[in-house]
Amino acid sequence: MLKFARPTLLAAALLIAGHHGAAVAQADGPVKIGILNDQSGAYSGISGPGSVAAARLAIEDAGGVVLGKPVELVVADHSHKPDIGSSVARRWFDTEGVRAIFDIYSSGVALAVQKVAQDKDRILVVSTASSKDIGGKGCSPNGMQWGNDGYSVANLVIKGAAASQPNTWFFLTVDYTAGHSIEVDARKMIEASGGKVAGSVRFPLGTSDFSSFLLQAQASKARNIGFIGGGADFTNSAKQADEFKIRAAGQLYTPFSLTTDDIYALGNKVTAGMPVVQSFYWDESDKSRAWTERFKKAFGGRMPTDPQANVYSAVLHYLKAVKAAGTTDTKAVLAKMKEMPVNDFFTNNARIRADGRLMREMSYGVAKAPEQMKSRDDIVSLVRKFSGEESFVPVAQSECPLLKH
Repeated sequence: MLKFARPTLLAAALLIAGHHGAAVAQADGPVKIGILNDQSGAYSGISGPGSVAAARLAIEDAGGVVLGKPVELVVADHSHKPDIGSSVARRWFDTEGVRAIFDIYSSGVALAVQKVAQDKDRILVVSTASSKDIGGKGCSPNGMQWGNDGYSVANLVIKGAAASQPNTWFFLTVDYTAGHSIEVDARKMIEASGGKVAGSVRFPLGTSDFSSFLLQAQASKARNIGFIGGGADFTNSAKQADEFKIRAAGQLYTPFSLTTDDIYALGNKVTAGMPVVQSFYWDESDKSRAWTERFKKAFGGRMPTDPQANVYSAVLHYLKAVKAAGTTDTKAVLAKMKEMPVNDFFTNNARIRADGRLMREMSYGVAKAPEQMKSRDDIVSLVRKFSGEESFVPVAQSECPLLKH
């Protein structure tokens, strides 16, 4: 044993020196943040390169410099694989001096990266993700959720659809943990509102042919066919649902994650009347319209999505907190982020709860029919606003231990 003692002590000394050198380099270098998301896959239109453009706008609005240092943005694609996402996060945190990661838009990756961020004492801010475990039993003092989540979307979609009679449902649910979790929550909410669930079927991520699933939904005779999934899966299913004449026969095709990007992809003839739950809509105010014009100029004329606007909001708040803290030290920055109210062009005095949930206002809307549209981008009618307390999981129902104190 003794013969290993000196090399072990030497290795430890070198490791400490290496960490000290990395810390000095980070102190002298730029303030580095990362966008980690789907850059080329099924969800790239919703987040992807557009989230990078939104983050750059936030950096611009922060002056491009904080604490006298330039703000540097790095980008990577996680391919919806937790091992890839956590590997990127470790490299960014350990060797590249990244202080905070934003966006993700994948529950499995978000949970994996949130664990890495806690282990490495860094920060993760998720723009949008479905799994309630991110802010529930898997919550972390280093993690935050900025936009909608699976609970809030299910909650507001069901509240909006509760007026339809009979209030019966059949679910088409993507076969992964977040999809299952949303369906469980949705079933409880439906039954609590006096509705019934006629059945459900699960489909794999990346499905192209929904024929067998749609036939089962038709046969159920349920009033609402609830689709729990997103991206290309949803657009494929919605096109095929119209081919099956599901809505023409009187059933409602009700997605739980419809985005404005989906409406553009499918057209308002297909999406008319479908629910849209979001925190940002481009035409809501003068400020949101002005920001949208900036985004379009920065991103080749494309309209921003709700997750992309939330990336802007989160990055801007982080940079404000760094400035207010006078340091990039994680503990100090987290304290400032949670102490300061969040204010930007579409967020008004929102606060971050102990579980990391930004208690922002949410809106329920419906996709317009073509004859209701005043322009190509006039695609959603906002029906009602809901407070954060009305939208997100109540403290009493949360499994996050940070809320128990």
